[in-house]
Amino acid sequence: MEFGPALYHEFGEAWKTQDGYRLAKTISPDLPPGQLSSIFQSINIAGGWKSARDDDVKAAIKRGLSSSSARSDGIGQKEIKGWVEVYFAYWQATGILAEVQQTSSWTNAYEQWKVLINALIQGYNGHEFEAWTIPCLYVAGKHLRLFAMKADENTSVNDNSAAAFQDDFDPELQKHQKLEDCARVLNRVFSLCLSDRAPLEESRKWGLYYIINLLFKTYFKLNATGLSKNVLRILTAGRGDMPDFHTFPKSQQVTFKYHEGVLCFLEENYAEAEKHLTEAWNTCHKDAMRNKELILTYLIPCHLITTHTLPTEKLLEPYPRLQKLFLPLCQCIKKGELHKFDLALQEAEDEFVKRRIYLTLERGRDIALRNLLRKVFIAGGFEPVAKEGDKPVRRTRVPVAEFAAAISLGSEEKVDNDEVECLLANMIYKGLVKGYISRERSIVVLSKSGAFPGTGV
Repeated sequence: MEFGPALYHEFGEAWKTQDGYRLAKTISPDLPPGQLSSIFQSINIAGGWKSARDDDVKAAIKRGLSSSSARSDGIGQKEIKGWVEVYFAYWQATGILAEVQQTSSWTNAYEQWKVLINALIQGYNGHEFEAWTIPCLYVAGKHLRLFAMKADENTSVNDNSAAAFQDDFDPELQKHQKLEDCARVLNRVFSLCLSDRAPLEESRKWGLYYIINLLFKTYFKLNATGLSKNVLRILTAGRGDMPDFHTFPKSQQVTFKYHEGVLCFLEENYAEAEKHLTEAWNTCHKDAMRNKELILTYLIPCHLITTHTLPTEKLLEPYPRLQKLFLPLCQCIKKGELHKFDLALQEAEDEFVKRRIYLTLERGRDIALRNLLRKVFIAGGFEPVAKEGDKPVRRTRVPVAEFAAAISLGSEEKVDNDEVECLLANMIYKGLVKGYISRERSIVVLSKSGAFPGTGV
């Protein structure tokens, strides 16, 4: 597409049908460098693009937009003026993006793209842009975030090479400078959508969840989950004037519920996290394997804490990475192998810490210990039957020494009886074992019904 009949035709047709997604494609940078360069060089003014002045370029764009939209009803000169600023910013961006492959000047690309999104914001605030055009905000916001990350990566490489000559250099200081700036711009877009007072059928609030999801991704990258919680609080306060959540596109619902679930997970509110992540899992498209893998990364630890259940091999089969992470732990938990559990946790520690699930999975050791204690209980057999025909009853008075021997074997280190009593007391307190400890007799008296809740024993 060039700055000529093709682009102006698309603008006019999108306006005629009020197709926001078609309109958004006219400002997309997802084009090969050669095509971006062609767009930049195709501006139709006397003397060509090399000698073009800003006013001449804007005048050419205005003529093209006005002529293409003449067939459409409802577009006024005020709106045309706003779109001229948007397409002028886009025209400048294509020139920078066409060269970025050679110069790696992503900072310039980011700054110019910010001019474009600011032009869009101004269009909604001052040039009466209509709500059906909000997919343009999607395209602009999505690429602003991508360009910000690339600019920061580029700056980081340059700063690291300069650091060798500066004793007081702080590499963390500007690590995410552009992404932080991007978050501020996206916050303006969020406020722009949230504050719209138009009737819901023609409200900018239909763009809220897309922008919120971009903010979540940005804040997560910045490790600023507190700011994500602020967004949730603002959203909760304004939900009375918003469209119903389930009327938004499913892709937006899944992304939002995933991030909401992870935020609850990080607060150790595992019941709420499980609820949101399960909703994201059930709504997710069956072929969106990457998204499903991300959801399972947090949903599996949630289930481990809330219901003490482990993922099956069948569930993990399509996800090799998750198999590598979770199956060794699951096998150790099932068998009650404490030492091997510690080794498996240590082996994948870097990935668990990166995903912020290490401390949660560490609690799985309690489940492994519970399973080990249950093995001792089952191995103890049944009490002698008083008379023939009576139903056998499992032995419920187990010497602490038997549990100590099992724990010493499972952890591969000698554990004395006092430490075992402490471990047993914690298990009883956490509800993983039902019973009490008789210190005088050095035995554990287990409940005759459900000594190990949820295990069927």
